[in-house]
Amino acid sequence: MRIRTFSSLWMLGSVILILYLGHLYICAMVVVIQIFMASELFHLLRRAHEDKRLPGFKFINWHFFFTAMLYVYGRILSQQLVNTVTSDKFFYKLVSGLIKYQMVICYFAYIAGMMWFILSLKKKMYKYQFGQYAWTHMILIVVFIQSSFTVANIFEGIFWFLLPASLIAVNDVAAYFCGFFFGKTPLIKLSPKKTREGFIGASVATIVSAFLLANILGRFQWLTCPRKDLSTGWLQCDPGPLFKPEYYTLHAWIPQWFPWKEISVLPVQWHALCLGLFASIIAPFGGFFASGFKRAFKIKDFGDIIPGHGGFTDRMDCQMVMAIFAYIYHQSFIIPQTNTVEMILDQIVRNLSFEDQEVLYLKLGQIFQ
Repeated sequence: MRIRTFSSLWMLGSVILILYLGHLYICAMVVVIQIFMASELFHLLRRAHEDKRLPGFKFINWHFFFTAMLYVYGRILSQQLVNTVTSDKFFYKLVSGLIKYQMVICYFAYIAGMMWFILSLKKKMYKYQFGQYAWTHMILIVVFIQSSFTVANIFEGIFWFLLPASLIAVNDVAAYFCGFFFGKTPLIKLSPKKTREGFIGASVATIVSAFLLANILGRFQWLTCPRKDLSTGWLQCDPGPLFKPEYYTLHAWIPQWFPWKEISVLPVQWHALCLGLFASIIAPFGGFFASGFKRAFKIKDFGDIIPGHGGFTDRMDCQMVMAIFAYIYHQSFIIPQTNTVEMILDQIVRNLSFEDQEVLYLKLGQIFQ
């Protein structure tokens, strides 16, 4: 417990520093974690005696990895990149061209990797090599689905990244301590150390924490404002109705000695309860899935880079499920479903060249006249 606690404090301090630095640094942290996760998973099915006879096979894996990274992050961050370089016409044209032909570049990079793989096939090792090829693609799907949704959440506002991630951490810590002190009844065979008492105690702690954390985090514009470019300055914006407090008068049956006669609640706190409910009941099954996976390969942890915790994949198993849900929930219940002026402007900047935007401006002027 001492080693685990020390590692947790070290990770917490590092994350707080990165959160202070801003959106771009948080995305860089996600990319670094993603690289470590891919490395741990790439090594999981490797066989030492066969790898020695397959020089360059690791490079093929990483070629596919960085090709997928170029495609996924290129699609997600294209709008922010355009907004960053709009003041310079040369860089605007360069970036617009790269975005326009990004799919072609990524496609031929993938084809080059496939040809490289085919040319590397060796007799009596076809089954192993094709197994590794399929394993590589499964890793890319698992890692990049999670990370792409995480990065998208960050640019919608650090709040939508920090709150879900914090709820998973709270649930994990609460389950550990509730299970350690009160656990008696086993919960699931895949994880013999998990108990029903720990699961129930962690669920209550997570839902309560979701309501309270949303109130605290929702009062900082730095956390709630969306980032529209790749700059690193502090943000100021209209917080919007979700982050404007509503006041509720307490009933007369509240004791007279109670100091507060009314409480303020941010509307986003009611949404946070849904996130907390998911983090406490559904997200732990990501951990159970990972436990079953490790049992299938007879390993204790995916890695050993974090003392007392294992590898990054061990820490991110539930985060992967939570990040996807947070993005889907935000898109479905937070963002207005009807088109707004801001959404239309984003589409214009993303899909029209500078010259076409000028033409649109002139035609709109004619319509208004």
